[in-house]
Amino acid sequence: MSDQLKAEIERLKAENEALKNKKSGGTLTMKVSEKGALSVYGMGRFPVTLYKEQWNKLLSIAEEIKAFIKENDTYLKTKD
Repeated sequence: MSDQLKAEIERLKAENEALKNKKSGGTLTMKVSEKGALSVYGMGRFPVTLYKEQWNKLLSIAEEIKAFIKENDTYLKTKD
């Protein structure tokens, strides 16, 4: 195998690994939708989109959500 081919394979392996890490890195991004809602990207295949009052309502019970998750940890699944 030529040195040039080996170098190309290594470059592709590195690029592949970087893409895997980027995807699993879980970087969240936000955007205002066309209808004026807040969309959060990076949680899954589709964005999570709620209007301002819905986000505020959800965030106001953030500690309750965390407690619920902790109490029900054995029943909840994680997505890899």
